[in-house]
Amino acid sequence: MKAAKTKKELSPKQREELLGVLKSRVEKNMGRHAGLEWAKVKARLDANSEKLWSLGEMERTEGEPDVVGQDKRTCEILWVDCAA
Repeated sequence: MKAAKTKKELSPKQREELLGVLKSRVEKNMGRHAGLEWAKVKARLDANSEKLWSLGEMERTEGEPDVVGQDKRTCEILWVDCAA
């Protein structure tokens, strides 16, 4: 018998709150990722709820995830915990 897979998704309310926090942080720290717009970042998160869930877990545990760049080869957006 297979173990049940835990669904890694946020509620709509959690999702909107987290996106607001991330948007504010991304826009505040543009020097970390010059040329990368929030709309592009949000579109990637909208397409992958598990990544958004992971960022939510980082935020929940007092981390401060922020975009630090984009891989030129894969176009993957790079997130790092930027808490002091």
